[in-house]
Amino acid sequence: MIRLLPLSAVLLAAFAVAGCDNKPAASAGPELPVVTVSRPLEKQITEWDEYTGRFVAVKTVEIRARVSGFIDSIHFKDGQIVKQGDLLFVIDPRPYRLAVEQAKADLERARSRYEIATLDLERATPLLRSQAVTEREFDTRRATQREASGAVGVAEALTKQAELNLEWTEVRAPIDGRISDRRVDAGNLITGAQTGATLLTSIVSIDPIHFLFDGSEADFLRYLRLAAAGARPSSRDVQNPVAVRLADETDYKHFGQMDFVDNTLSTRTGSIRGRAIFDNKDGLLTPGFFGRLRLFGGQHDALLLPDAAIASDQANKIVFTVADDGTVAVKRVGLGPIVDGLRVIRTGLAPIDRVIIEGLARARPGQKVKTEDGKIEAIRIEAKTP
Repeated sequence: MIRLLPLSAVLLAAFAVAGCDNKPAASAGPELPVVTVSRPLEKQITEWDEYTGRFVAVKTVEIRARVSGFIDSIHFKDGQIVKQGDLLFVIDPRPYRLAVEQAKADLERARSRYEIATLDLERATPLLRSQAVTEREFDTRRATQREASGAVGVAEALTKQAELNLEWTEVRAPIDGRISDRRVDAGNLITGAQTGATLLTSIVSIDPIHFLFDGSEADFLRYLRLAAAGARPSSRDVQNPVAVRLADETDYKHFGQMDFVDNTLSTRTGSIRGRAIFDNKDGLLTPGFFGRLRLFGGQHDALLLPDAAIASDQANKIVFTVADDGTVAVKRVGLGPIVDGLRVIRTGLAPIDRVIIEGLARARPGQKVKTEDGKIEAIRIEAKTP
């Protein structure tokens, strides 16, 4: 007689048998970090190299007197704009007027002697033919006339010198510009001479104005290569455009041209001196102002990356790339300026490289990552260019 087991017991036995046939599930491995990658943006750019420099006056003149004497009067206000020829200082002219009068009197005396000597020579000429005077006496009269003529020349020169000294008692502005403060007051005795003369004040020109800056040897070499290839003319031959922004400005508002590149590099700094010139009609640009200058660096195809994709390895700049199998590698790159919000990559990167642009902190060289495709977009900045 067969006894039937309860249904619950049958189900329990079936589950037990099934559990004995199943093996434990293998534990899953760690997930790969996820990063966003993109190929560098290829684009033709107009490159502008940036330099820090200082404005300097085109002309700077130290005002010193050419003659000595007491300052009689001052005819300018400290810091004002002056024009060429404006009267600045007057040195007491009375001693120099007397010197002019004395020089003129000496000139008249010399001329009188010359006239007498000339008459004596004229009288002796016919007498020589009739042998009424000897040749020696005639030669003496002729020498006396020549000596008197030379004395007249000396007296004329001394008169002109005295008149010039009198003219120099009025110290006038040699250039247009802004004058500094007076270094002496009226009543002071000053020394005037070609050397060691008393400094009275100084004047700097305002319009136009120069901007001086130093460029690196690498930049200078690049400009020479570009000029040799015909991609960018040298600033020694062409007034390449520049723009400057001041310390309180965010845009490059002041436009000018290059007008000088030095002939040697500094052995101390390895840099070369450049100079640009700017119109300064409103006088805003003041000698001594610091500024940031942009210099036209040429047009060419370039690879661009966002700054966030660039890391530093001690003194080197690097980017992380991802191979087809997901392995992270490091590439050392050379950087250029920022164009349209992106950094120019000069060296070290190929157009086909897949660069990590997001998730840089999760990537380690030699490890594998999971990639997602991203896109690099330029930020078009509407700004005036020179």
